[in-house]
Amino acid sequence: MPALWIAHVTVTDPESYGEYAKLAGPAIAAHGGKFLARGGRFVQLEGKERPRNVVARFPSVEAAVACYNSPDYQQALSHARGASERDLMVLEIDE
Repeated sequence: MPALWIAHVTVTDPESYGEYAKLAGPAIAAHGGKFLARGGRFVQLEGKERPRNVVARFPSVEAAVACYNSPDYQQALSHARGASERDLMVLEIDE
């Protein structure tokens, strides 16, 4: 079943986070991920607000987790650590 990769992010170092973004996109695409939303308009109704929200669709939970654990994504993630506060989850969706 397909899955959504959902990230809520507060960027604290835009330059380093920009490096993350440059590398993360290709890593996500290489694992079948397709961005549905990146930093668009949102309304926070409950919980902690983060100014950047990203949703990507993957063929499966396993594909999304494999992406996260891949060397290419981990290289990208090294630029986000210390440059952002992030919450990331993968959610299987019904179709």
